[in-house]
Amino acid sequence: MSEKRQPQRARLAYENREFLESWNGRGLRILSEYLEPLDRFSRAKIRDTIVFFGSARIDETGPMANYYHDARELASLITQWSDGLEPPTRRFVGCTGGGPGIMEAANRGAEDAGGKSIGLNIALPFEQYPNAHISPELNFQFHYFFMRKFWFAYLAKALVVFPGGFGTLDELSELLTLTQTQKLEKRIMIMLYGRKFWNEVLNFGALVRYGVISKEDLDLFEYADEPGEALSSLKRFLVANYLQPHQVRAVEELPDIAKSRI
Repeated sequence: MSEKRQPQRARLAYENREFLESWNGRGLRILSEYLEPLDRFSRAKIRDTIVFFGSARIDETGPMANYYHDARELASLITQWSDGLEPPTRRFVGCTGGGPGIMEAANRGAEDAGGKSIGLNIALPFEQYPNAHISPELNFQFHYFFMRKFWFAYLAKALVVFPGGFGTLDELSELLTLTQTQKLEKRIMIMLYGRKFWNEVLNFGALVRYGVISKEDLDLFEYADEPGEALSSLKRFLVANYLQPHQVRAVEELPDIAKSRI
């Protein structure tokens, strides 16, 4: 009489790496890029962000170095201001795509001010590595572009767009479209930094003349050319829409808070 074998315990589904990395496991991988960042943001008490977009090719010594230094200075100024707000949840934290160039400058500026900053990196064929100035606990790596874009939009209360190429234009266009079509259940400031660059690269007036956007759509964004000018505009908008009087120090305009989400 043969000895009866004890059946071996089957793997739990979430222990099955082959399944998780397969086509059929794609939905779980997508969901993980929502839930894992959500958990980390919650632990870090991150309530909302100021997103910096701009070229990965602009460095601190090249022909457009002034934009690198301005992004660094602006991120530092925003961080100093936001870290002085109450209550002790983290408000208006600097957020970038996590790579080099303008992204590095903004993360670096927040670090200069002794604050936290976020890097939402993406796996690319030519390998974009995270810069060294992202807060380690807020350094993210995404596979799916649309999940990365979701996290740019979901927490953002303002967007500062420095000169950039296809990626920057893509991100700017998406947020302008979401705002224009009222798909954001909140107010968001969109600031184009560098009038000379943007007026040469994007002819919004022509879009109005050809009737493909409305004249009122030009009110969806504004310009800035100096870090101090940008900071003043950002503070006015954020105070007017997202802060209550007891949360602000040394700011004059103090209307009601808006409690909206994407």
